[in-house]
Amino acid sequence: MSLWFTHPLFLPSVIIGLTIVLWATSLLPEFITALLFFAAAMVAKIAPPDVIFGGFASSAFWLVFSGFVLGVAIRKTGLADRAARALSARLTDSWLQMVASVVLLSYALAFVMPSNMGRIALLMPIVAAMAARAGINEGTRSWYGLALAVGFRTFQLSATILPANVPNLVMSGAAEGSYGIHLNYLPYLLLHTPVLGILKGLILIGLICWLFPGQPHAPKDLTPPEPMSREEKRLAWLLAVVLTMWVTESWHGIGPAWTGLAAACITLLPRVGFINGDEFSSGVNIRTCIYVAGILGLAITVTQTGIGAAVGNALLHIMPLDPAQPFTSFLALTGTTTALNFIMTANGVPALFTTLAQSFSDATGFPLLSVIMIQVLGYSTPLLPYQASPIVVAMALGKVPARAGMLLCIALAVATYLVLLPLDYAWFSVLGKL
Repeated sequence: MSLWFTHPLFLPSVIIGLTIVLWATSLLPEFITALLFFAAAMVAKIAPPDVIFGGFASSAFWLVFSGFVLGVAIRKTGLADRAARALSARLTDSWLQMVASVVLLSYALAFVMPSNMGRIALLMPIVAAMAARAGINEGTRSWYGLALAVGFRTFQLSATILPANVPNLVMSGAAEGSYGIHLNYLPYLLLHTPVLGILKGLILIGLICWLFPGQPHAPKDLTPPEPMSREEKRLAWLLAVVLTMWVTESWHGIGPAWTGLAAACITLLPRVGFINGDEFSSGVNIRTCIYVAGILGLAITVTQTGIGAAVGNALLHIMPLDPAQPFTSFLALTGTTTALNFIMTANGVPALFTTLAQSFSDATGFPLLSVIMIQVLGYSTPLLPYQASPIVVAMALGKVPARAGMLLCIALAVATYLVLLPLDYAWFSVLGKL
């Protein structure tokens, strides 16, 4: 027993474990748990400050921040209500149609906009305005369903599009750095879209309609919209430039976070921008920014302290990997990804799993590339919201309680593992990947 207390990973494991338990159970507000993690990790010196606070240097953090700022401007100028007016006139005939349209819009945007956080920041004020016009008020179960549709579709289904998801990019970089394997856009899309894109999207729509029922009505205000104001036009042009920069990132090399941050700065400039200091302080949710930084910092700390590698190696020795039982091996690899998701969150899982892929390949007889691809189902299906920061951000923007997010997380995970996992295995087999 005393050896446990003297082990170099004991104290980091305790701090990280308690942080995860507090996030998973919501015993404390999420941002307070994040602050406690920062404080405990620094007092105990489990990692250098640049590791513990690494979330604040992450592009994901600044995308969240800039998304909040741009969202405030979109709502203030009336641009969100204008877009919602155009959408609600056609897409609010039924609750099923409304949920499906939000899900489809979120997925379609993933093909042209590479940032989960950016898509959520752009869509949430528009969906909120569309919901209000259809008689769905914030704080109701039906509103929670629409907000979760944005978050879950944006994160979970964008995993089928290679450049549209941070974990995908981490996996791609790890595969290239560790094995010289370059993942290609179209083969990746073909492998994952039928099951994890289309079928999972249909299940998501069904679950939201069932768990969060709603009764939208046709908009009562049928008067033609007024011409766009000067402020709306200016903001529309700014957003068009931002979206163009996001889509063409591969050409100019400027990350979406820094494009978004530059746009946020312009939005805040006196006499040039759109919002003042009071609107900034009331509209930008610093609590969520701290929470996201805590999640990202925890994932970096898990990797840098060696906890992730230790857990991965331990799982390697206990998993039932056998070339004679390919489905069991497929199930075990997916389960491994799910287990790692609890301690590393979705952004950190591919960095560790991919480095262990050669060992998994040797133990299962699966091709190395197939082993790398199997993890997508696991890290794109969180069991709890904190495992995927885009879902957390969508819940914060929509003021969705933790219980509602956890309910949909668990329901979708159960449906995924019971229904979609066998179908995913069959699709891998049809394509000759196993």
